[in-house]
Amino acid sequence: MTKQDEQIREEVRRYYGNLAEQQPASCCEPSDCGYGPSYPSELMTEIPKEVAGFSLGCGDPISAADLQPGEVVLDLGSGGGLDCFMAAKLVGAEGRVIGVDMTDAMLDHAAEVAAKLGFENVEFRRGLIEEIPAEDQSVDVVISNCVINLSPDKPAVLREAFRVLRPGGRFVVSDIVIRGEMRPQFRELADSWAACVAGAPTVDEYLGTLNSAGFADAELKSVNDAPLSEIELGIPFSAMIVARKPS
Repeated sequence: MTKQDEQIREEVRRYYGNLAEQQPASCCEPSDCGYGPSYPSELMTEIPKEVAGFSLGCGDPISAADLQPGEVVLDLGSGGGLDCFMAAKLVGAEGRVIGVDMTDAMLDHAAEVAAKLGFENVEFRRGLIEEIPAEDQSVDVVISNCVINLSPDKPAVLREAFRVLRPGGRFVVSDIVIRGEMRPQFRELADSWAACVAGAPTVDEYLGTLNSAGFADAELKSVNDAPLSEIELGIPFSAMIVARKPS
């Protein structure tokens, strides 16, 4: 890990540690990533307001993942735990959800909510998404919501996601990407990396890195279903990315 990588990671940790105390509705303003968190109302039933109102995502990987009872789900950059709690409802008591995050304040918040609400099939682990604290071939589905773009080493994240997935396992994430070269004003802002912007890879980079990691059937589309050809060049936007680990 380079000194620059560590500086980026510390900036992200500081930024999201502060957000954990403020409990905002989203990390993404429309001007930042073009799309905030959005979940069907049926997923939000029985999710307390204190949890439902604390989302730092940019899309809905839960619906796209088609989670089934009994599955094991891993959430990369689980933050306050909203996606974990929704996933836990879908996989049921026979399933399990593991949230991984590097920010102590986020982990503390999520663990407190899990204990308060009695989520016995959810656990939160401190760790880096480039070095996932999970065994090989131990999960059925890897999800993430507006996090992988923050990593200074995205190929490592995707290799790790491939490692922990069982054969036939699914990779389903919402993330920030761009078409073409990012406009200079985004890369020049220090806080843009932690605000889901400056670290965004291109569409081709994301898909190519998934293929290099060993994934198959990788697909990427805008979360608001706009054709990619109509999205302005150089502007970060939210996308849904899916792939699978070959059987």
